[in-house]
Order: sequence, then structure tokens, then C-alpha cells
Amino acid sequence: MRAAISLDLQSDAPLHRQIYDAWRRDVLSGRFRRGERVPSTRELAQSLKLARATVAQAYEQLLSEGYLFALRGSGTFVCRELPDEALRAKSHAGNRRAAMPDVPLSPFGARLTTDFTYAPIAAGHINFSRWSPDTAHFPVALWRKLWTRALRKPSPELFEYSREPQGIEMLRVEIAAYVARTRAVHCKPEQVIVVSGSQQALDFCARLLAQAKDSVAFEDPGYLGTRRIFEAHGLTLRPIRVDEEGIVVRDLDRKCKLVYVTPSRQFPTGVAMSLSRRLELLAWAREHRAVVIEDDYDSEYRYSGPPLPALQGLCGDVPVIYCGTFSKVMFPSLRVGYLVVPTNLVAAFRRAKWVTDRHTPTLEQVVLTEFLRDGHLDRHVRRMRRLYGQRREALVEALQKYFGDAVRVHGDAAGMSLMARFAQDIEPRAQRNKVQIVNTSAYYFGKRPSNEYLFGFSLLGERAIREGIKRLAP
Repeated sequence: MRAAISLDLQSDAPLHRQIYDAWRRDVLSGRFRRGERVPSTRELAQSLKLARATVAQAYEQLLSEGYLFALRGSGTFVCRELPDEALRAKSHAGNRRAAMPDVPLSPFGARLTTDFTYAPIAAGHINFSRWSPDTAHFPVALWRKLWTRALRKPSPELFEYSREPQGIEMLRVEIAAYVARTRAVHCKPEQVIVVSGSQQALDFCARLLAQAKDSVAFEDPGYLGTRRIFEAHGLTLRPIRVDEEGIVVRDLDRKCKLVYVTPSRQFPTGVAMSLSRRLELLAWAREHRAVVIEDDYDSEYRYSGPPLPALQGLCGDVPVIYCGTFSKVMFPSLRVGYLVVPTNLVAAFRRAKWVTDRHTPTLEQVVLTEFLRDGHLDRHVRRMRRLYGQRREALVEALQKYFGDAVRVHGDAAGMSLMARFAQDIEPRAQRNKVQIVNTSAYYFGKRPSNEYLFGFSLLGERAIREGIKRLAP
């Protein structure tokens, strides 16, 4: 048999791979019959004007994978049973007719009715719809150095199941010191639970502190990620108004077992809860024996005035669960967050962490410990606070320049996004002039204000920010 194989000498694929692919394709297509003898490596090499070793390399792979077989003294032949056939399940007529029966879901599963989707990034648009950290300014080289250091002389525990489901001790020591220094949180390392992002932290709160149909006070408007967690667990959400001082405590329902708040920078309004309102909320929780969940997701980025003390640091006899994350100050794919829980709840949260996923990846914990211990996070936050502060200032100035009294900016000078309400509808101009913005309507439970939008500024340079607002102007 003479084999006609076409080779592309300009291709990046090695010649032996091209020979292998051609033989495999022709065997499977039936061009070469099963049991048929194939040319020897010498014959094929002479035919193709190639080195015999090149052809032999292709044949060795075909022989090892079961497309060809060799008989001593007789030659090489196409196999009668090809390996690809073993991977094809035999079909039966009955299988084609049978329908897959419905599998009943648990109440939790049945309540998961929608996917959390992100708006696609429109090409060529100035995009105000994202408020993530600007990772272009993250010290990647330093992070790589710390990572390499951890792997240079790794301990066996680095690759084993951790015996510390609530987080390795040295990281919990650093987190306790960090939140005490930056947020006036009072805790011991034993109260810190390291989790895989703040979303897991909030899920633990729902699982461990409430059951289906329990009432939970929820800010209106409020964060969709937490709202979906609580709804999936069957909790009854009681929307509570937010004004210029934060959640309106006098509107709280006395039946509420939990109160979820974002006091340092309310999402999405950007309002910081006043000290008097914080004390009022703690007094209410004390009277009604409620648990307060304090989501402190990006308090590091405050651009005017001193940092506000965390609710957790103001309470003495009120159970406050403090939730924090490193995803907002470092980079989103670092799924490391933490909880600070009252001492009498530590065991329950630790066990929940073990049952859910054993522990947060140890290597990331070790590297993050060094990043905190050596002061790198503090320095990074200071740099990014200056950068984001300048971008926010450019956004506010542009809004005032092009809209004047026709726009109202809400909230304090903090965070990575800004909420603004306009006197007229700006969406038609946004679509026409290639500016991507986010309407706040999805964050409300009931009546939604018109012409209210969120502007993420953390990922945009000052020039792009000014140009984007100019395009929206009448």
C-alpha cells in the first residue's frame, strides 16, 4: 500500500504530529481498512523524503494508542478494533424513548431561580458600570516574590488538609491587628473566621443565625448579593428605608431576628451611618435581642475625615457579626474574607466552615499573612486611596460642570462608586454616545426613584471620566 500524506512544511505543527494526525484521520474515516498492512517506517520515510526517525516517532504513538499493531516478521497493520469505539456507548432503542424523570429540589434549590449575571462590557464605550479594584496598580511583582518565598521551603502542612478550619493562626493574628488598627474592632484572633470571600461569610450568617421564614431587616435599597443569599434560605426580608444617616431605626420591625447593614458606606447610596444612628441601632438590637450583621466591604477607601469606628467596636453586650474582605482592596479573584464573631459563636462558625469546604486554601493564607505583616497592604491602600480619591473628585467636578443643579450626588466621599440622581433621563444619550451606566432600580424593593444611577470610577482615568460625563450632558 502506498500512503499519500500531505504535509505542510510552513505549519507550526511538528512533522511527526502531522503524520500521526493524517494516519489517525484516515484510519477512522475508513480510507485504510482494518487489518490492512501499512508501509514500514523506511518506506514511508523514503516516500515523504523525511528522516526515518520522524516517521518512527509518529508510528510509535499510533501503536501505543491502538490504531496500529505490529507482527514480528510480517509488518505493521491497522487494528481491527479501534480505541475510539471503546469510548462510544452502545445505544439502545429503549434509552432513546425514555424521558429523564424530574428530580425534586430542596426548598433551597427551588428558590435558586435566577443566575447572577454581569452586564457585558460594550466595546468602545466609557464604562461606569464597574467598581472593582484597579489591578493595574497592584504590586504583582511583590506578590509573586512572597508567593515564591512561601514555596521555596514549603512545610508539609502547606499541601495537606489544614487542621485549622477557621484559618491559620498567624493570619488570624494579623487580621485581628489589622481591623483593630483600621476599624477599631475589638477582638482576639480566636474570634476571627477566615472564609472564601465575603459571600461565604454572609451565607454562614444566614445558615447559622436564622431559619426559613425568620424576619431579617434589610436596607432598602440594598446589596443584591446578600439579598439573594437570604432569599435562597427562605428568610423573610423586611425592607427598611435608608436616609442621609443610614438605616432608619424607627422603621425596624420588632420581629426581626437579624439586621443586615453596610454602615461604613451604605450600598448603593454611599451614605455613612452617623454615630448617633449607630448607637440607636445597637440599643434597638439590645432591646429586641437581635443580631446585627455588619458588612464592612470597602471601608478602607474613605477620602475625607477620619475613619468611622465599626459597629462591632461600639457594642459590649450586643451580638454583632463583622464581615470583611480582601477582594475589594487587593484583587477580586483573591477569595479570602473574614468574620469576627462573638466568642460564644466561634465553635458553630468553625464547624460550618469545615463542613462546607474544610478550609480556605492554605498557600493564599500564608502569602497574605506576609503581605499584612510586612505592612504591604497598608501601603497599597494608601496609594489606592489617593488614586481613587482623585478619580472621584474628577467625577464630581464633571457632574457639577455639565449638569449643575440638575444632578444631586449622594453619599460621603468614599468607596469606588458614586450614586447620582438626575433631573432628566440620561439613558438615551448614554446609549447614543457610547457611555455604559447602571440604573439603581434593581437595588430597591418597592418604589424606585427615576433617573438614579451608579457611577463606578475606580477603573477609569480622570480624562475618561470627564469625557464620559461630557457625553451625557444635554
